[in-house]
Amino acid sequence: MSAADNKPQTHPSDPETTGHEWDGIKEFNNPLPRWWLWTFYATIIWSIGYWILMPAWPFLGDDYSKGLLGYSQRQELADELAAAEAARSEMNAKLVKADLSKIEDDPQLLEYAMAGGRSAFGVNCAQCHGSVGQGAPGYPNLQDNDWLWGGTLEDISTTIHVGIRSTHEDTRSGDMPAFGLDETLNKEEIAAVADYVLSLSGNGSGNEKGAEIFAENCAACHGDDAKGNQEVGAPNLTDNIWLYGGDRATVIETITKGRGGVMPSWEGKLDEATIRQLAVYVHTLGGGE
Repeated sequence: MSAADNKPQTHPSDPETTGHEWDGIKEFNNPLPRWWLWTFYATIIWSIGYWILMPAWPFLGDDYSKGLLGYSQRQELADELAAAEAARSEMNAKLVKADLSKIEDDPQLLEYAMAGGRSAFGVNCAQCHGSVGQGAPGYPNLQDNDWLWGGTLEDISTTIHVGIRSTHEDTRSGDMPAFGLDETLNKEEIAAVADYVLSLSGNGSGNEKGAEIFAENCAACHGDDAKGNQEVGAPNLTDNIWLYGGDRATVIETITKGRGGVMPSWEGKLDEATIRQLAVYVHTLGGGE
């Protein structure tokens, strides 16, 4: 390509080219718009000002230039968290001092407890009991009024504190024996007592032999009327509410192998205010006594 190709065109209306050409396509030498240039220059000036005023340059280690304004997002977050904690501390102190039975009578305290309890439940309890306490096989439904260890505020608070079959020294404990594995009952006897238990909630005809076996082996915990005993965590067998399932095969499995679900102790893991919030929240889910 000759130098003449880079000269201005002979006709005034023809744009100047850079002299570059590809397959007959010439590159025009058009200047950038002035508004774009001034915007570009303004960003350069703004960046210099930012470097001077704000944290911008990293140094060796964890150090960095602080800037003339001394602004820190970390410090701003720390201040916000400290302010939020200060605001909560007053309500937490009031919550801890209050009688559990009186919390639901104080609208402001109840609203605070419910908000905190809902949040704590989602983080610590929903994995087992479900997002709204609906439960699952082996994990109690907290929305009904069927409680293994009692559904009063005090009962719920105690359960959260010490857990069930947990490592806490005062944990709630009460095991369902494995009548089959221990060879206390044979298969025919287990089937008979399973049929009797199902009949108590209208799910079977039952039989005299099953009733006799129940009286000899099960009534000590579940009661002569089979309505359960919250002192030892024995469920009511007459209400057609089943923790592990109420079909015949599952009931036979329960009698054969026993049951012994575990709930962790939250004492020491959660502070007293949070445990009280959880107790209030669970109590108001719909099944609190």
